[in-house]
Amino acid sequence: MATEAIHGEETGLVFHPLDQFLVTPLFGDGGVSWFTITNATLWMALGVLLIWAIMAFATRHRSIVPGKMQSVAELIYGFIYKMVEDVAGHDGVKYFPYIMALFLFILAANSLALLPMSFAPTSHIAVTAVLALAVFITVTVIGFVKNGAAFLGLFWVSSAPLALRPILAVIELISYFVRPVSHSIRLAGNIMAGHAVMKVFAAFAAITLVSPLSILAITAIYGLEVLVAVVQAYVFTILTCVYLKDSLHPSH
Repeated sequence: MATEAIHGEETGLVFHPLDQFLVTPLFGDGGVSWFTITNATLWMALGVLLIWAIMAFATRHRSIVPGKMQSVAELIYGFIYKMVEDVAGHDGVKYFPYIMALFLFILAANSLALLPMSFAPTSHIAVTAVLALAVFITVTVIGFVKNGAAFLGLFWVSSAPLALRPILAVIELISYFVRPVSHSIRLAGNIMAGHAVMKVFAAFAAITLVSPLSILAITAIYGLEVLVAVVQAYVFTILTCVYLKDSLHPSH
């Protein structure tokens, strides 16, 4: 991530920690439209290529005694498969490829965003909202296709007193439609906050007196962001599994 520190005569130290999130055209200086290839497009494409390269390389020479890359690929595969099976149940295993693809894409995008001069696609609501809406629509369709009208039982709390059930049904319905909002904002907010804080401390590195402290802070925050990159991919994925479970078994 680029750092800029400009010393103005009146304003002192000036830096713009949110400039790193600007979506700009990759070619030319025009505006951004629906089909413009941007820096966000580039880094999302690099994330997809990274996933393909790692998985293709790891499984190119498969053996009973796995090598390092094959071990990593099998570890990720087994971890996500067990998550889907434990959370969504045996019926949810058929949707494992979709959930695996979600996890790998978010993990790759978050990880690549930690490289210097990179861009964080998952810091934008436009990206995370598409992922969250895709999950929301998918699990809703699955719920109605598998259960029919019985899927609406997800909103009817039969264990509650009869007088409270209509009120709880409205609350459950609102909560259900808020899912894609919280699902997307959680991921984008955490990624944006971490990168903005790193940019702020990086700007202070230009000041001689606080430079050592700033470098220590950047190192600590960078280590934390590596953890956040993995954790946020995990959180997004496990919430997807929870939503899938509700669609497959609305009465539970």
